Formats: sequence, structure tokens, C-alpha cells
Amino acid sequence: MRRRFHQVDVFTARPLKGNPLAVVHAAEGLGEDTMAAFARWTNLSETTFLLPPQDAGADYRVRIFTPGGELPFAGHPTLGSCWAWLAAGGVPKAPGVVVQECGVGLVRVKRQPAGAGTRLAFAAPPLRRTGPLEAELLQRITTALGLQPADVLHHQWVDNGPGWCAVMLKSAAQVLAVRPDWPVLGDVKLGLVGAQPAGHDSLFEVRAFVPTLGVPEDPVTGSLNAGLAQWLVGAGLAPPAYVAAQGTALGREGRVHVQRDETGSLWVGGDVVCCIEGDVQL
Repeated sequence: MRRRFHQVDVFTARPLKGNPLAVVHAAEGLGEDTMAAFARWTNLSETTFLLPPQDAGADYRVRIFTPGGELPFAGHPTLGSCWAWLAAGGVPKAPGVVVQECGVGLVRVKRQPAGAGTRLAFAAPPLRRTGPLEAELLQRITTALGLQPADVLHHQWVDNGPGWCAVMLKSAAQVLAVRPDWPVLGDVKLGLVGAQPAGHDSLFEVRAFVPTLGVPEDPVTGSLNAGLAQWLVGAGLAPPAYVAAQGTALGREGRVHVQRDETGSLWVGGDVVCCIEGDVQL
């Protein structure tokens, strides 16, 4: 059966500089094994499948697969899937906001002003786990990254579904210099963040390591940045609005736009550009 297909680049306004996402429309009838096999075949960090919503408050439902398994939530698939759903003629039930149904529940997506155009942003879902990292885990992380304990300024669980934990290093340069020992890191889903030098177009440099999901380093990661934003803004380590860079170590130029609104909700935004459009036979 032929189904509409998009491959988009997320968190960038320049094609090939963000995080690619494959989106399969009208995925009714596809089994989980087929979805997983197609995600392995695309070999992208995530592939999504759009389905009719099961919740009356949602506009569509999405299932999110990495080459290694299914995720309950992920940020760049949320923005890319919403863009593709709108591009295919989707009309939200409520004006001004799209409601996505996924494994963590309902996620709101809205348009934000961006210079002469607009970008999409999702509301950061609640954290499932917070608090400082355990001493044994922190030691494992520093060993895997070749760091000394004094290199870690702050650390925190920032899990909003995928299982993220995070450490803040002294600088963006130190974040970029890290070369992980993958066997030692093992199944830890880790985010690194460090402050950029003055004059940079972003406030932080971010990296995301997820070796057990078939993606040792993710180019640009919305779910991690959402968790980081809730931690950093809430702890006074970041202002209510900032831009984070990610993907530099992989030759990408991802930019994640964070903004806390007047209600206290944190929105995680990014540009989306289309690279491939057509049909896929599954």
C-alpha cells in the first residue's frame, strides 16, 4: 500500500544542517513490526507514523521509532510530525494550537514568530524524574567521558519519557571535546550542556548520547532540551528565554529556541524544512 511520506530537517532553517525525520502518513493498518523495520531501514534517529487520535482532545496520534525501539515522546519528531501533518492538509480542532497524542499523553504545539516567518514549538511535558544524579551513576558518567568530578558544575535527572539525565560542564568547548567510551556509558541516556563564550549566537552548547537506541549521538534533541530547560530555568541557571546550539560535533547547526510564557509553560521551538516528499510503499 502506498502512503504519503515526508522527510524533513528539524531545528534548522538550512536543509541538511538539523536532525532529519521520516514521517509516514495514514499509517493505519501497519503493524508494530513493520513500523520498527522501516525505522531500522531509514536509519534515521527517529521515524514517525501518523494515526487517527484515540483521545477526543487530540488532532492526530503519533508513534515514534528509533532504529532500536519505540519512544513515548521525542521533541524533534513532535515538531517534524506536526509540520508534516499541517503540510498534508491537517486542520487543528482549536485555532492556534495543534494537539498531538503520543506515549506520554497530549502535547501542545503552536506557531511562534520567527523573523519574517514562523517556527513550531511544543510545550515541554512534565518531568517524570528529577533530582540530582546518584553518586555511582555520576562516577560512571565522568569515567565514560574522561572527566574529573570537578569538571561537572551541576547534574540532574531531566527525564520526560526517554530517560534523560544531564550534566553541566564548565564550557561549550569542554562539551565539544568529549569523546565517550561507549561500553562504559552503556545504557545511560545522557545530555551534556555548557555555556558558550560571549558573542556566540546561542547561550549553551548541548550534546545527547543515546547508544542503546541505535543512535550513539543524536544531532539535535527536543526532548532533552525540554528537560534541560525545565531544570536550568527553574534553578536559575538560564534566563526564561534562550537559544541552545546542538549538532556542532556532527557538522550540524541545530538551534533550539526556549521560551517561558506568562503562564510559566516552557515552549521548545525550532524551524522545520522539507527535504523529500512523495510516497512510500509499505
